[in-house]
Amino acid sequence: MKTLHALRLTSLVGLGSLLAASGYAQDSGYYYGGLSIGQSRAKIDEERITASLLAAGLTTTAMARDEKDTAYKLFGGYQFNRHFALEGGYFNLGDFSFTSTTAPAGTLSGKIRLQGLNLDLVGTLPLTERLSAIGRVGAQYARARDTFSGTGAVSVLNPDPSKSASNYKLGVGLQYEVNRSFLVRGEAERYRINDAVGNRGDVNVVSLSLVFPFGRSSAPAPRVAAAQPVYVAPAAAPAPVVAAAPVVAPVAVVPERRRVSFSADSLFTFDQSTIRPEGKTALDTFAKDLHGTRFEVITVEGHTDRLGSQVYNQTLSSQRAEAVKSYLVHSGGIDAAKVSAVGMSESTPVTQPADCKGSKANPTLIACLQPDRRVEVEVAGTR
Repeated sequence: MKTLHALRLTSLVGLGSLLAASGYAQDSGYYYGGLSIGQSRAKIDEERITASLLAAGLTTTAMARDEKDTAYKLFGGYQFNRHFALEGGYFNLGDFSFTSTTAPAGTLSGKIRLQGLNLDLVGTLPLTERLSAIGRVGAQYARARDTFSGTGAVSVLNPDPSKSASNYKLGVGLQYEVNRSFLVRGEAERYRINDAVGNRGDVNVVSLSLVFPFGRSSAPAPRVAAAQPVYVAPAAAPAPVVAAAPVVAPVAVVPERRRVSFSADSLFTFDQSTIRPEGKTALDTFAKDLHGTRFEVITVEGHTDRLGSQVYNQTLSSQRAEAVKSYLVHSGGIDAAKVSAVGMSESTPVTQPADCKGSKANPTLIACLQPDRRVEVEVAGTR
C-alpha cells in the first residue's frame, strides 16, 4: 500500500478553514445517528509478496489481486453547533485478497479483513442554506485478520495472523440537509492500517451516508407566533406656509421622512432570508401606498437579535435587507437606483439587556428578543 499525500493535505487544509470560521450559529446542539455504505480500495503489496516467496526459493509467475470491496459504517455523534460535531462509530472496510502462482508449481493465497472503531472531530462549513462542505480528522482502532493458504510447493507457517492497532483517519465531503430530520452526505475517507504481517498502508473509502438527527426541532429554533407586519400609515403633509405680505413667498418643500418597521419573524422563516407569502403581502401594501410619492431615497435596514456570532448576524441582516430591496424593485416597481440596503447586525436592538437575560438560545429568550429581529424601511419624499 502507498500513501497518497494529496488527500491528506486537502483534508487538513479544508478542516483548517472550518476551524477558522465563526464559532456559533443560531442552532442548539443535538444528537444524531446514521449509516453509510460505499466502496473501499486498498493496494496489495505485490513486490513484498514476491520478495517473500523468492526468499523461500519460489518464483512468482502470476498474481491475481482483488483490491476493492464494499465498506459500511454505523455512527453516532453530537452536533455542538452549526460548525462542529464529535462523532464515533463502527466501520467494516471489507476483504482484500490475492493469489500468487509460483514455480516450482504452487500457489499462495491470502485475504485480509479489516474492521474497527473510530472517533472523529467533524467540521461543517455552510455553502448555502442546505448545502455544506465537511471535513473530518480523527483516530481509529482497527483489527486486521489475515488468512493464508498454500498449495504445491508453497507451505504456510502461520495461516491466521491478526493484529490490532490505532492510527489516524481523514475525510472530506459534502452534506445536504433534505429537512431538519434527514441529511445526506457524500464523503471520501482515508484509513491508515497496520496489517498482521508487518505492513502499513492506506485504505480509501468513497461512501454515501444517511444522517438522522434526534430531537432536533423542525425549525432552527421554536418559532414564536409571527406578529403581523407593522405598517405605519403616512403622516399628513404639513399645510403650506404663506407670507403675510401681498406677494406669496415661495416656500421650499422639505422632503417628508417616515420609517416603517416590519417584524422579521413575519417576513422570513427563522434564520433564513427568503420572504414568506405573508411578508410579500405586507410589502405589496407598502409599495402600493408609495404610488404617487416623489421619493428621493429609500433605505432598507436589516436587524437581528444578539444570538449568534457578529459575523453570522451581519451576513443574515444584509441578506434580509437585500431580499426586501429586491422585492420592492421587482414586484413593487420601485426604481432600484433610489433604493439602498444595509445590514445592521445586532447593533441597534430594541430590547434592553435587562429585559431579556441569558445568552444561550432557548424558546423563552428567542421570544423575548423578537422585537430586535426586524426590517426597517425609511422613505424620504413628497406627494
